[in-house]
Amino acid sequence: MFVFKNAWKSVIRNKGRNILIAIIVAIIAAAATIGLSIRQAANSARETGLENTSVTGQISVDRSKLISASNTSGSSTTDARPDFSAIREALSDKELKLSDYQKYAKLSSVASSYYTETSSLAKTDSFQAVSTTSSDNSSSSSESSNADAQQGPGGGMGGGMGGGMGATTISGDFQLVGFSSDQAVKNASNGSFTMTSGEVFGYDATDDNEVIISKSLADFNNLKVGSTITAANPSDSSKTYTLKVVGIYKNSTETSGSTGGPGNSSTASDPANAIYTSVATLKALGLDASSTLTTTDSSGTSSTSAAAQISYTYVFSNKSDYTSFKTQATKAGLSSDYAVSSSDVEEYESSLVPLNNLSQFALTLLLIVLGVGAVVLIVLSLFNVRERKYEVGVLTAMGVKKTKVAAQFAIELLIVTMIGLGIGAIAGAATSVPVSNQLLASQVAQQESESSSQQAQFGRGMQGGAGPNGSGSSSNSGSNTGGNSGSTTQAPPSQSNGGPGRIGTRAVSYVSSINSTVSLSMVGQLVLIGLGLTLLSALVGVIFVMRYEPLQILADRS
Repeated sequence: MFVFKNAWKSVIRNKGRNILIAIIVAIIAAAATIGLSIRQAANSARETGLENTSVTGQISVDRSKLISASNTSGSSTTDARPDFSAIREALSDKELKLSDYQKYAKLSSVASSYYTETSSLAKTDSFQAVSTTSSDNSSSSSESSNADAQQGPGGGMGGGMGGGMGATTISGDFQLVGFSSDQAVKNASNGSFTMTSGEVFGYDATDDNEVIISKSLADFNNLKVGSTITAANPSDSSKTYTLKVVGIYKNSTETSGSTGGPGNSSTASDPANAIYTSVATLKALGLDASSTLTTTDSSGTSSTSAAAQISYTYVFSNKSDYTSFKTQATKAGLSSDYAVSSSDVEEYESSLVPLNNLSQFALTLLLIVLGVGAVVLIVLSLFNVRERKYEVGVLTAMGVKKTKVAAQFAIELLIVTMIGLGIGAIAGAATSVPVSNQLLASQVAQQESESSSQQAQFGRGMQGGAGPNGSGSSSNSGSNTGGNSGSTTQAPPSQSNGGPGRIGTRAVSYVSSINSTVSLSMVGQLVLIGLGLTLLSALVGVIFVMRYEPLQILADRS
């Protein structure tokens, strides 16, 4: 009890020095509160931002891994060029079948799933594609179309991989998309749409040959609900299909002309020429993924490919289920040649880049403040002990153990430190939100500036990938990023892949504000910081006290 009473009297007696120490500790505590608040918000956003939001995922071929394995296996030509035949062979026959996708959809981590099968049709004399060109060249009869058709309706290397990854070249004049459910229709790759007349087709076998077409295509061909259309097989114009129009839709975002880019004369990539139906209709027409098309190029060489490409999407209740799905899929037999990915997760993590940068900056600043603060407190503690050297000598000469004297100095410093810590924590809690948001705003501005600089290198604005509504931006909803409670202005974006002809990466909506509260865990960390500074500073005093000899001190004093 003597030690505590003497320590408190000393604190009251040496007001000037202790106020200075309290101010220093308060500054350290305020900086620590802001830094910990930022890091807590970043960790919370990273860990829980997608925990209450559904996440979509896809399974696709890991082409990079297969190509790399093929190149490192020693398969190269005599002139050191890659063995393209070996690479193509490594990539061939890797498309998963519908039954494979459905097998993984039964895993416990999957909340629901949907898929689309994309095929193509060619125009006939009575049914023409919307086109802005004056020519009447049918892609089904042109040599370039036949070459495209050899790669399947999806075309290119992006077709048939099940994940809808990358832009593809579509043969024929119309894109025929079969949907498995209303959920698949809601997430149509061409963007959201509304019905102007009629209704969406059914998904049962009894609804075969029912389709909905765009208003532009209906107006172009003078069609209405109840009309029938006749389209041809893209690889065999003599084979035709009769379809019934049960609805007419209008895309939320209208585009004109082919989006296939320069050199692609196919009108099938124009969203206006997209014909929507059910997978049951595709199967009845023989244009589903399990069917095949035989095409012949200009040299007379025939090849066979799948009549449609599958884009299968798994829906998870949260990010944890998505992570679990990766493990479960591997255990269920998914080969290492395939990768599970989620554009939702990728885009959300991209949106956290400024916050993560700020979190790293906050950690660096926190370490610097703690380091400088610790040095200052150690120096002040050293001077305090040296100034009170005679007091130490008197106490020890009276029979007080050196350990108690050292404990008194430590308790004095602890009292002052805790007072300063409390003041600093309150100040930090009051200023952490505005200061953090100001710093985060500068990080967002810096990130956007870097993106603008990259765009300027192309001499034009780089376009982000189109979102689900074709607008190139992600949908937003509330998302917690603060300590126990907090929010950001942006939520995990919905699935959005770059559309045909797009340049660069997706448009990203960065997390631009945080609202982090001081949680119990943060208070605990502040207390530990205070104790650490106290022990480190008091250690110097303890060492000097233990080295002092009371008789020598009194002799030197006299």
